[in-house]
Amino acid sequence: QVQLVESGGGLVQAGGSLRLSCAASGRTFSSYAKGWFRQAPGKEREFVAAISWSGGTTFYADSVKGRFSISRDNAKNTVYLQMNSLKPEDTAVYYCKATPALTTIAGAVGSWGQGTQVTVSS
Repeated sequence: QVQLVESGGGLVQAGGSLRLSCAASGRTFSSYAKGWFRQAPGKEREFVAAISWSGGTTFYADSVKGRFSISRDNAKNTVYLQMNSLKPEDTAVYYCKATPALTTIAGAVGSWGQGTQVTVSS
């Protein structure tokens, strides 16, 4: 029921910043928790950040905590990932995910976007 489209990826120098956007559509969007995941070549997809439907609860992977910030604007049906102090290790395809509850964001079910490439040069 939820369709997601990521944007905002690109090539940046280490230490730089990017803001990713995930535009969502669907009648149940406002009740969905949202998350960002990433996958580097040859590696499994990993959790980056998640936010509850209200925006009141957020979680971050230890690797990005303090550098990345997830937020959402339900009026615009959009979730954001502000990425600061980027490192080459952050290079990956970033995916947006929607699930009915925050507790299931890392589970097997959910709606995924197609991903946006983030490349951080040394």
